[in-house]
This record gives sequence, structure tokens and C-alpha cells, in this order.
Amino acid sequence: MSPSPSAEIRLARELAGVRPDLSAAYAAALPGARAAVLSRLWRALVHEPLPWTVRREPTREGLVLRLADGRRLHGPPADPYATTAYVTEVQLDGRAYDRAAELVTALGVPGGAAFAAELDDSTASLALSRADQPDSAPEPVTGWAWEQRVVDGHPYHPNCRSRPGFSVAEQLAYGPEHRPLVRLGLVPADDGVLRGEWPAWLWEGGRPLVPVHPWQTAHVLGGAAHDGPVAHPLLSLRTLALSDAGPHVKTAVSARLTSSVRDISVASVETALVVSEFAESVAARTDGLLRVTRTLGAFTAHSPDLAAVVRESPESCADPAAGERVVPVAALPATGLAASPAWLAAFTRLALTVGLRLLDLGVALEAHGQNLLVVLGPANEPLRLVYRDLADIRVSPARLARHGIKAPEVADRMVTDDETALRRKLFGSLVGGSLAATAGSAPALGAALEAVVRKLPATSDLAALREEPLPAKALTLMRLSPGRGGDLWTQLPNPLVRMPDPWDQ
Repeated sequence: MSPSPSAEIRLARELAGVRPDLSAAYAAALPGARAAVLSRLWRALVHEPLPWTVRREPTREGLVLRLADGRRLHGPPADPYATTAYVTEVQLDGRAYDRAAELVTALGVPGGAAFAAELDDSTASLALSRADQPDSAPEPVTGWAWEQRVVDGHPYHPNCRSRPGFSVAEQLAYGPEHRPLVRLGLVPADDGVLRGEWPAWLWEGGRPLVPVHPWQTAHVLGGAAHDGPVAHPLLSLRTLALSDAGPHVKTAVSARLTSSVRDISVASVETALVVSEFAESVAARTDGLLRVTRTLGAFTAHSPDLAAVVRESPESCADPAAGERVVPVAALPATGLAASPAWLAAFTRLALTVGLRLLDLGVALEAHGQNLLVVLGPANEPLRLVYRDLADIRVSPARLARHGIKAPEVADRMVTDDETALRRKLFGSLVGGSLAATAGSAPALGAALEAVVRKLPATSDLAALREEPLPAKALTLMRLSPGRGGDLWTQLPNPLVRMPDPWDQ
């Protein structure tokens, strides 16, 4: 029996049938996509606590990883904050691999077969995303258009473009980087849980209508839906902007995109308004430096597969008449602004001021590049931050009480007084995520942090940021540990802490 063709080959065959004009560009994009995914995987192999890696040894040419079974992996030095594709091959006992999926297959580690399939899919999908980009385009003038400039997905996850269950035609029709318009479906619900105000266009004969992503209608709900409005898909694919400044609709897509299934839990709908109002009240304590996009309404038909959230657009947090615009942090590299050390330091100062202030109050944001946006002034100066999608914040009742703030009644998973958990949530997403990806390398991140941290209010959280390793989600370990729930973590070198050079000894 012959082996199944790789995702690269399967995608090429599908593409020839639906968009043959992209076939040549797809083939040309494959080497770069392989290097991009392999670079993310090599970062994980070097920096995550994988149980079958026993020792890491720097050499003059790069780095050697010694495995528990005696084999050796050899690759280049690994900057944990680099966003460029700098790894074109990794050697396993002298054999070179230029494809992440083939390397994981050769490693033969527990859980590796499923992860290798995801890496294969991620590589092929990334090549498709890169192939379908215009040679030139005017600078975006809307937030949703900026979101569609993010072509490569997650800057550090090897599954940056993994979309299992999506055909080529569906990726082209729904992926934000392909710049489509997506027609939402509307499904009547006889019963459900409603929080907040459900918009007038989402009612029919006294029954609420649930806006549904067309992929969900075709693959999960198994039935027809009424035609709804067209909308622009945003960074998360399942969240869409109804118009330039209109509300955003978060839909349920019960597929594993990157690493998580993107449905909407009943509990998150039940607490949506409480969390939104609480976050808005805490943001008001930042002297205008942070705005939270309010949840307007949330509904679930008692199912995570049939639910939706309607919230404010980040565009409402800017004043176009004053020359302001909103850009998601994930899109900042596309603006070129971070090439200026002074601009990067100003943005870092704003982000840390807000993040640490809220952490001291008792709220840890998951401020990665998708959830966090920045309002830029007419000279591109970072004025304030915008935060959206409150589903994964953490709340500390003890810290809130110290500031005379009553803890909200939210889901138990959101509540913790554990300082390590709170700092992991903020530092892992904001510093190791948003700021690192914007800077693009450890030296650039270190310079920006160094220019800022000494001028921030002294707190125990700031001391931890300055003196301890930086936490980061162990994204590859999580994908290789399917039986374990919750987040797994690793520690990355802190660019503020000078580590000894092994060749100086």
C-alpha cells in the first residue's frame, strides 16, 4: 500500500482544480514556508522542556541537542524571539531534514504522528497564504484591512497556519490573508442563553438568530442557514467585521486552528457581560491608556457549536478626525515602524505601563498580537492600547481587594491568586509575544526593554520581569501532550539578564 501524499502535494492538486493561476506561486513559496515552520519548530526543540531531550550543548557552529535515546540533533543558534525564517535544515544524526513534518516523523516521539500531520498542513497552508499576495498594495486605511496583512499567522507556533478540515477552496474563501468577503449564515434558535442586547437584525419572528460561519454550517451543523450579511474575516478567521467601523461578530468554528478548537463555550456566553463590564471598569483606571472593546451581546443555543458574540469594533476607540488609526499589534511589523528603536521603545513603554498597572490591580491580560491593538496618532506615535476578546484573562481577588475592587463572578478558570500564573499570563503574551514579535529579535527586544524598565513604577512584578527568565507557552510540548489539559510552560532567556557566553570560560 503506497503512503498517503503529503499535504504539500494534496494542496497542489486541489489548487490546480480551483485556482490554477496560483500554482506556480505556490510552488515558489514552498521553500520559504518550509524554512518558516522549521524555524519555529527548532525554537521549540531548543527552548521547550521536551522529555526526550536531555541536554543542549552550544558549539561554535550552532547547537547540539542530545536525545534520551543517544541520537543528536544539530542546528543553528536559536534566538527565541527571532521572527525571520533562519533555519533551512536540521540534522538528526548527520541526516539533514528541511521539512518539519519529516523531522518529527524521524524523531518517532510519543504523539509525533499527529503533530507531524499538523506541521505538514501548516507548511502547505503557509505557502498558499504567501502565494496569494498582491505584488503591491496601498497602505490599509481600516483595521480589518490591517488584520488581513498578517500573512504568516502566529509568529512562534510551528502550527502557524495549520487548518485541518479546510479544503483549498475553503481556505481561499475564509482565510483573512486571502482578503475575501464571507457571507454569514443565520440560524433561528428556539431556546438558548442570551446576555446583553442582541442586535435587531438578529431577530426573526420573536426568535433570536445565531450568526454562523459558513464552514460551521457545512461541516458541523449539517443544515442550511438563512443568508446573512457579508463581512471581512479578521486575524482569528472566525471573527468578522461587518463593515469598516461596524461591530465584530465572533462565531463558533469547531475546528482546530493553530492548536485550539475555536468553538464558544456556554460558560463564556453566560459570563460575557460580567467580564466585559468588569474589564471596562478596570481599564478606566489607566488614565486613558487602555480601552476595552465592549461585549454588546452574546448568545448560545446551549451548545459550543452554535453560539456567537457581538462586540464593539476597535475602530470605535480611535478618532479619525484627529488623524488616529487602530492597528493590531500582530500587523505592526508590516508597518515598518518597529525598525525605529525610538518608536519601539515608546510602544514598549506604553504596553508595559498598561500591562503592569492592570497586573498590579489584579487583572492579567492575555495580550498577544491578536488580542492587543494600538491606536496610532497622526505622526504614528503610539497613543493608547485597545484590548479585545476577554475569554482568557486572569483575575486575582486578593490583588483586587488590596485596591478596594470587588472581584467579579466569573468562571473559576479565570480566577487565581497565584503570582506565577498571573505573571505567566501577562509576560508570556505581552513580552514574549507582542513585544518580542514586534521587535523581531532578542537584541532588539532587549534594547527596547532596557530603555523602558528603569523608568517604570517599582513593583514586585517589574522586579520579576527584570530579573527572571521570561515565561512562554510550550506550544509544541502542548501539541505532543494530547492527554494533558491546560497550558504548559517553558522559560526563555531574558534579554535583560546577561547570560555567560560558554566560549568566554
